[in-house]
Amino acid sequence: MSDGPSQPAPERKALTPEAQRALAEAEARRQAAAANTKPVPKELQGPKGPEPTRYGDWEHKGIASDF
Repeated sequence: MSDGPSQPAPERKALTPEAQRALAEAEARRQAAAANTKPVPKELQGPKGPEPTRYGDWEHKGIASDF
């Protein structure tokens, strides 16, 4: 480490108008997607514990099977 003055951070390159427009459009899409999210319905009579389709096995009445 140096006790001397630190160098200033390099300046960022200016974005083109096309890049600025693309960033604005992406942010608008993110906000629209967040506004349109629906709550996930509660599962009735489903398996207890981790999601079996995610972890690759299924347990029913104490018997586990892989698929």
